Amino acid sequence: MLDVSRMKILVIDVGGTHIKVLATGHEQRIEFSSGKKMTPSRMVAAVQAAIVGWEYDAVSIGYPGTVVHGRPLNEPHHLGTGWVGFDFNTAFGQKPVKIVNDAAMQALGSYQGGQMLFLGLGTGLGSALIVENVLEPMELAHLPYKRGRTYEDYVGLAGLERLGKNKWRYHVNKVVEQLKDAVQADYVVLGGGNARLLKKLPPSARLGDNFKAFEGGYRLWTEQYGGPSRERFAH
Repeated sequence: MLDVSRMKILVIDVGGTHIKVLATGHEQRIEFSSGKKMTPSRMVAAVQAAIVGWEYDAVSIGYPGTVVHGRPLNEPHHLGTGWVGFDFNTAFGQKPVKIVNDAAMQALGSYQGGQMLFLGLGTGLGSALIVENVLEPMELAHLPYKRGRTYEDYVGLAGLERLGKNKWRYHVNKVVEQLKDAVQADYVVLGGGNARLLKKLPPSARLGDNFKAFEGGYRLWTEQYGGPSRERFAH
């Protein structure tokens, strides 16, 4: 049985444009490009090549898609194929592996009590809700928003490139307001690489820190969870 108090955790934050890696006892994260040709086997090979000499007991992976019962349910929109059904435990030398949605992992690291909505403004739109220490990953990105387009079409990277920064910022504010009211959140945390482009934050929102994804990855092993879809933890 693993002694979580002594575990060294390797955390992998998988994104549509970059993959970021950090482990217990290391301060400098490793980052490399991902993209449409990035398969899980290529990801594992790249991570292992980058962390030669690192010691770790378990692995946390933040996955840019739906995760059910600790397994990817569908292929990611912005990466290569083969993620569904991939044997990560074997690929990492029979180390125990936990996989959660990437937004959920950053949400875990960002949570400070109450009812929190997390929105990740990156290549796509990640989302997660935490209510009184219960984590519920969400898939809001592809819900209809406006003119036949989805939330992600407006506030993801494609929306930023299509609309320009000013209109993109306007829609980020509108989306945050709509979704906060819909889930009755006390506050909203805005993470993801493009959150830094916001000049003024929406009311009741605060800027997240991408480094919190690693803290969330550590929490997956050091905090107490319960249930396959809702994950309870102490903070």
